[in-house]
Amino acid sequence: MAKITAQQVKDLRDQTSVGMMDAKKALVASDGDISKAIDYLREKGIAKAEKKSSNVAANGLAQIAIHDNVAAIVEVNSETDFVATNDTFKDLANKIADTIALNNPADLDAALKLKTDKGTIDDAIVETTQVMSEKVSLRRFQVVEKSDKDVFGSYLHNGGQIGALVILEGADQEVAKNVAMHVAAVNPEFVSRDDIPKQRLDHEREVLKKEALNEGKPENIVEKMVDGRLRKFLSEISLADQEFVMDSDQTVSQYVSSKGGSLKSFVRFEVGEGIEKKEQNFEDEVNSQING
Repeated sequence: MAKITAQQVKDLRDQTSVGMMDAKKALVASDGDISKAIDYLREKGIAKAEKKSSNVAANGLAQIAIHDNVAAIVEVNSETDFVATNDTFKDLANKIADTIALNNPADLDAALKLKTDKGTIDDAIVETTQVMSEKVSLRRFQVVEKSDKDVFGSYLHNGGQIGALVILEGADQEVAKNVAMHVAAVNPEFVSRDDIPKQRLDHEREVLKKEALNEGKPENIVEKMVDGRLRKFLSEISLADQEFVMDSDQTVSQYVSSKGGSLKSFVRFEVGEGIEKKEQNFEDEVNSQING
């Protein structure tokens, strides 16, 4: 049996909000595997489905630039939120987004070599780092293209902490922006249920079935229960199936359709998502500043 550490218990509790003993028991039962422990807790009816991870720790801005049928969304990071609100940093993020949208580089290395009025994007980042006395970096970007019959919708939440870029076929920019606001707020994973991998659906169905059986439900109604819960699961992760934030009486797909459009794609960047924050003991932090 694998040795269960306090950190594993903490990580599982952070993801599921269960009690310490339940978390430890689940980890023991799953031999220390966090994913299996989450399934174990769900099957026992102790925890709900794991939310998509969004460990937001880094600072910075998301920015969007649109030029005709091409758009780019970028994330530029800084060490502190103070620098992220500085006009020099904001100008850099705007410059990077514009340059990437106009040139569509293949990857980060190619993006850093793109020419600007200050040499390259990398040169501009180095200069901003020197001015701010703090490390600045281009973390990621995505370029998307549309046809003439499509429309872009973009939205930056909280000054650029979250950026959302969508493409609709038909409709207009106001509708597209409303969908982008929904994407920023609700954080879907897929455009529609058709985009969800079969393996993901099969796994979810199996977990839901075990959960229903462990609740003592009769075999003859378990399948109907699973179908209902699976539909709810789909409505949580599929943009098309989600309740529209501006009108909960209709789904996003129904809203867009009522305006003569259809969903095509979306991109959502949340600053720092997936970056684990370095934790430091408070006493050690104070000592390091005193002795620094």
